[in-house]
Amino acid sequence: MIFSNTTPFIALSSIKELDLLPQLFREIYVVQEVVDECKVGGNIYVPDLQQFPWIKIVQSLPVVHNTILLNLDKGEKHTIDMAKQLGAPKVLIDEKIGRAIAEYMGLQVMGTLGVLLKAKQQGLIPSFRNCTEAMLEQGIRYDLKLIDKLAQIVGEA
Repeated sequence: MIFSNTTPFIALSSIKELDLLPQLFREIYVVQEVVDECKVGGNIYVPDLQQFPWIKIVQSLPVVHNTILLNLDKGEKHTIDMAKQLGAPKVLIDEKIGRAIAEYMGLQVMGTLGVLLKAKQQGLIPSFRNCTEAMLEQGIRYDLKLIDKLAQIVGEA
């Protein structure tokens, strides 16, 4: 079981690679708050998450870990909290503070770059670097040194 926050959906939608998620994880759990954040829209179109059979939408329960999650946005807060409440071992989150809090709470964290790295390792995309460059062109920001380091892992120095 893996929960995802909003940003991986936005980032992967920006390069039309949203279909990597079910190929890598089979099912992705999301809280209603993430569905709502994706519906709000922005510069990057994210399809309605409710249309995908591989996305399992979970209604959030009252936040149990409210104190530690206080500084997070609604989607991150409920994603991390529901992952903990339902015993999911892993979350997809890109934001630095959200990642740190999720790790502190004992969750395994993967971000969009990790998804692309895994996709490249499994032969699902031809180039990790091309995907990251396309996301950067769409205004999705990642640490360039981290991109270079991950690209070396898959032989794309």
